[in-house]
Amino acid sequence: MILPIAALAAAGFGFTAWKSRAIEAAYPNIGTLTDVGGYRLNALHLPAPPAAALPPIVFIHGASGNLQDQVRAFLKPLEGRAELLFVDRPGHGYSERGGAQNDLPAGQADAIAALMERLGIARAIILGHSFGGAIASSFALHHPEKTAGLILLSPATHPWPGGIEWYYSAAARPVVGWLFTRLLALPAGLAMMEGATRAVFHPNPRPDSYVRDGAPALVLRPQNFRNNALDVLKLNAYLAKTAPLYDRIAAPTVVITGDSDRIVSPDIHARAIAGQIAGAELVVIRGLGHKPDYLATDVVIAAMETLAGRPQDLQSAARAAEARLAPLAHEPETGMDFSIGTR
Repeated sequence: MILPIAALAAAGFGFTAWKSRAIEAAYPNIGTLTDVGGYRLNALHLPAPPAAALPPIVFIHGASGNLQDQVRAFLKPLEGRAELLFVDRPGHGYSERGGAQNDLPAGQADAIAALMERLGIARAIILGHSFGGAIASSFALHHPEKTAGLILLSPATHPWPGGIEWYYSAAARPVVGWLFTRLLALPAGLAMMEGATRAVFHPNPRPDSYVRDGAPALVLRPQNFRNNALDVLKLNAYLAKTAPLYDRIAAPTVVITGDSDRIVSPDIHARAIAGQIAGAELVVIRGLGHKPDYLATDVVIAAMETLAGRPQDLQSAARAAEARLAPLAHEPETGMDFSIGTR
């Protein structure tokens, strides 16, 4: 009995090691590593073009993500218009984790602020999607002098009732998590990848190239998976302490969300933070799920222009986005639950 179990474990370890290397070969690093104080953050930095039309923009990805997710959504329409910084959050993509402070959004916000200083970016529009919304909000709280504006896309910003999926808790445990991420997480994650990525876009169709272009498989590597689990495990308690402080945010803010988001509840998060930040504009797009960055990119860019001092009619832009989304065939339910704040 012991020999078959040992053989299965050895096969699991071997497969995870081999497949992790294969994932890195398939999705090589497109950024540059920069020391931010004893560890390195990875980012794709496009310096300011001549006569930039927009202020610098910093992009912060969500849970289970990496900088390539936001690069694929925003690089093409924004290249040549602004200085752009796409960041792998600490412990994600190709960034190193750093210390225990980076288990929390405030620590990750500090890391991004340090990276901006290293790159000579004094102030920027800070954009956060999903989990990245918690970090962007913390950035605006702790680094107001660096925050020219705040854009929150389907953000996770407030404590929610209920818990998290069991695999986050399993992966975050000291010994069990080490074994889980090296035996089960990667093969199970590969099997779930199709359904999981479609669930993130639901009820809208997922772009056919998303799994290839957004490189979501990078999170299945053992240390990335564990870092992601620690982030999610500690988020709710952090937000319970931080959410009451959002009325201190002074940066001009736009919050964009879909009314059909099944991952992050618009009512618990987006509507709440928009109500707390003085002057914030809330843009709710009917029929949109969790990915305004991909499916309402033009609305997000209009928000950037508004924060740059060229006001756009964001509500009219949202209605135009709804008209585009309405004829699309909606994705079927996957039966998977990756929600934050919907239970």
